[in-house]
Amino acid sequence: MPASPKALIEKLRKQIQRHNHLYYELHKPEISDYEFDRLLKELERLEQEHPQYAKKDSPTKKVGGKPAQEFKAVRHEVPMLSIDNTYSKEEIQEFDERVKKNLKGESPEYVVELKIDGVSLSLTYRKGELVRAATRGDGRQGDDVTKNVRTIQDIPKVLTAPKKAVEEIEIRGEIYLPIKIFHKLNEEKKKLGEECFVNPRNAAAGSLKLLDASLVASRGLSFFAHGAGLCRGGDFKTQMELVSFFKGGGIPVSPQRYLCKGLEEVYKLCDEWEKKKETLDYEIDGLVLKVNSLEQQKKLGSTNKSPRWVMAYKFPAEKAQTRLLDIAVQVGRTGVVTPVAVFEPVFLAGTTVSRATLHNEDEIQRLGLKIGDWVVIEKSGEIIPQVVRVLKEKRNGREQKFSMPKHCPACKAEVVREKGEVASRCTHLNCPAQLKERLLHFASRKAMDIEGLGEALAGQFVEKKMVKDFSEIYTLKKDEVASLQRMGGKSAENLIEQIENSKKKELSRLVFALGIRHVGVNAARILAGHFGSMEKLQCAEKEALEKINTVGEVMAESVVDFFKNKESLRVIGKLKALGVHMKEGKAPDVSASPFSNKTFVLTGSLEHFTRDRAERLILERGGRVSSSVGRNTQALIAGKAPGSKLKNARRLGVQVLNEEDFERLLEIK
Repeated sequence: MPASPKALIEKLRKQIQRHNHLYYELHKPEISDYEFDRLLKELERLEQEHPQYAKKDSPTKKVGGKPAQEFKAVRHEVPMLSIDNTYSKEEIQEFDERVKKNLKGESPEYVVELKIDGVSLSLTYRKGELVRAATRGDGRQGDDVTKNVRTIQDIPKVLTAPKKAVEEIEIRGEIYLPIKIFHKLNEEKKKLGEECFVNPRNAAAGSLKLLDASLVASRGLSFFAHGAGLCRGGDFKTQMELVSFFKGGGIPVSPQRYLCKGLEEVYKLCDEWEKKKETLDYEIDGLVLKVNSLEQQKKLGSTNKSPRWVMAYKFPAEKAQTRLLDIAVQVGRTGVVTPVAVFEPVFLAGTTVSRATLHNEDEIQRLGLKIGDWVVIEKSGEIIPQVVRVLKEKRNGREQKFSMPKHCPACKAEVVREKGEVASRCTHLNCPAQLKERLLHFASRKAMDIEGLGEALAGQFVEKKMVKDFSEIYTLKKDEVASLQRMGGKSAENLIEQIENSKKKELSRLVFALGIRHVGVNAARILAGHFGSMEKLQCAEKEALEKINTVGEVMAESVVDFFKNKESLRVIGKLKALGVHMKEGKAPDVSASPFSNKTFVLTGSLEHFTRDRAERLILERGGRVSSSVGRNTQALIAGKAPGSKLKNARRLGVQVLNEEDFERLLEIK
């Protein structure tokens, strides 16, 4: 018996609310924008057909996010509404007809801009000075992220040379992460054994919400302005004039902006940019069509959710069909068991795809996925492919239902799923799959930095039972390492030397290397600096941890639980007995350093320094390292074959240093 309209509406509302939570608050979407928009359109249709079931708090009536608990909530004086979107040119024509009807004969001009796939942000400038930055949140109130935004070089703290006297203005735009920086960030996460970001938009959202502003500064976020909310003073007539004011004041705006007289010009741009979008160093997922006249915008007004003077045209998703050959499972260092789709290889959006994460058991059930199914996969602005639909009409009856394993594929221990969690976990602490991932994390560059201990060696150490936990790498002998595949006497000697040298690393690296849940590189530095020794950190109470800036309740609980665990204490005891350094050295006084509190950018290849070493030397002397040149950059250090950063530095008047200049600065005490 088919479900009633009321039941369908309630089911859709729950689905959409869940996906809103995943997208806006956790930054871990499980479905594409296209699939989400399809669910929302279906709910809108059902609510229109059955108005007796409409609700004021329906997802069709409001923006999806809500303020995070870690940040102060601030109210938007002018609501930050979402934009209606479409995937069809016919609906653009319908939008145009509605605009002309509501303007009662007036002919509108349209401004067409690229739709940046980023995070909505509001910047309030009072008398030209930045006083507040806030996320969109639920449209009525968002998170105060001023401290973090002040570290983003693209965003000036004071407007430069504004052409009009504006008492107060709320500039709205998109925070985004350039694609090159996104790839670099994910490469670092892979090396550290951390979960990669799904796409640049999620990376930008996650970066903006970091509790440590210095870490936000290192992420290389960028910003484009596209409109205004509150505006006191400044007699702006058009959208084009408003954006020109932003540009004149030093606020970045998209260089691709077009004034169109009719829809034919709009359609041409839609077709053109769908083909050209891959040429950009940032993600776009469509174009935005706005009425140019601000007076006409005011006449058209808005609904509770969206303005009536703007429409987004979204590019169709790039899709391919392939057959699901199997669903494999992989075990991470924290024991999470993740299902992974294995496909017949298919070419999609520039790469051959053969695997994609299925996230968790709930996602498999939502899709109704079976092994042997034909599926539709897509990469609509996504770096990681995903399954969006099962082609059930192609089933032949030989498809097999998948169930999450009850026992770990690596160690045969029980796999459990705790109440309220979506993840299934292996319960065995000495699981070889977990041990391998923990070894890789322990040896990673930002942890104990043991060069040469990569995936192949870690796998052999575990397989041959040469180590039972990561402390036992300090008991390895040269001869037994030399006997391993693709190793020899010299390679083994180098590795043992690297392992021995790692004993002297600072405590903050060891704290990060332990793999405590929710404790990243920066949190490890803060904990090590605050307590000064492993002994004091082990004895820390939850209340004492929560008093430390940037350490919240979840992290505090995780730290306490880790040090209550007998296995954790046993391994730490072994590390201490084997001579691993357990205290944090006193931080040197860097206040007189020429690097102190200054931002540097590196480009090209240096003859006497690796990129990592150059960055570390700057950081040790109190400086900051950024991936992009901006107005707040103190100097660009340029090696051989510099890239576009050199051109940007010269354009902005930023000092350019060669390698000799850099070495002279390093010598200044």
